[in-house]
Amino acid sequence: MTRQRSGDARVNELGEFLRACRGAVRPEEAGLVAHGRRRVAGLRREEVAELAGMNADYYTRLEQGRERHPSAQMLAALSSALRLNEALREHLYRLGGIAAPARTSSETVGPTVRGLLDSYPAAPALVLNPAMDILAANAVAEVFFAGFPRLDNLARMTFLEPAARRFCVEWTWTCQAMVAGFRQAGALFPEDRRLRQVVAELLDASAEFAELWHSYTLCAATSEARRFRHPELGALALTYESFDVRGAAGQRLMVYRAEPGSATAAALAGAGV
Repeated sequence: MTRQRSGDARVNELGEFLRACRGAVRPEEAGLVAHGRRRVAGLRREEVAELAGMNADYYTRLEQGRERHPSAQMLAALSSALRLNEALREHLYRLGGIAAPARTSSETVGPTVRGLLDSYPAAPALVLNPAMDILAANAVAEVFFAGFPRLDNLARMTFLEPAARRFCVEWTWTCQAMVAGFRQAGALFPEDRRLRQVVAELLDASAEFAELWHSYTLCAATSEARRFRHPELGALALTYESFDVRGAAGQRLMVYRAEPGSATAAALAGAGV
């Protein structure tokens, strides 16, 4: 009996969630033309069913808890019809008792994030995808990485460019951190083709990457400043923070920070950017 009540509670919660979601969608947002006064907020059940390409009676049974086993295809159709964002979509799948499809990362950097990059006048800042491609960078980041022939992929630059061994004073630690980052990204985005492509390239081209990848060497997180040797600015010491970009799956904002009043801060401030 206890197991049955638990199942009923889950199905009822699914129905409540669907009702709340359709109530939050205006007809015009879904491309529907509203005629006259509507008795319900948001979409009607019949409208949701039509948008999702399913029988209206079936959708009604979902809301009322009489249908207990929606398929993954049905949940995907409802996610689209109800215009759910990623977090709400994953919640719908959980309520439906099905694992959500693997997420895919976003490659487009929005204007708000680009503006945020430029708001750091003396801090190198980058936007990375799970494969560590540099999707956007501010002007001081371009100066910071000026010793590299290309500012394209942070992992490729670290493992494949000769300049990296001199630039990153703690090069071994940096390599370990890169591999740990790939491990984490692979767990979150197992279907990301670009991530798999970069890992395969590095396995083939870098003995150091292959050794770390196959040994599962762990890298402990640290807040200590990392040391760099810049070809023009000299010795630099920077900490860095990484933040998930809301609304852009897989994107991370990475910001390097110099201690205020330090020689590094003065060097970056005087870099002419």
